[in-house]
Amino acid sequence: MTAAELRRLSIEDLEKRIEEGKREMLDLRFQGVSGRLGNPMVIRKLRGDIARMKTVHNEMRGSLVPVKG
Repeated sequence: MTAAELRRLSIEDLEKRIEEGKREMLDLRFQGVSGRLGNPMVIRKLRGDIARMKTVHNEMRGSLVPVKG
């Protein structure tokens, strides 16, 4: 999901998605340790998605100034 799409969500929806992403990351890490993870790049992509969601969340809460563009 792009940052622009994330900005259209409410803060509650964004927090829910962040928690879902964290749970999914935990599951993927367990799969990686047990050797069942098919594509390790999934972890990198999910980590970036979570970071993007946290950045937008902080912008919405007033911690950061949103970037125009």
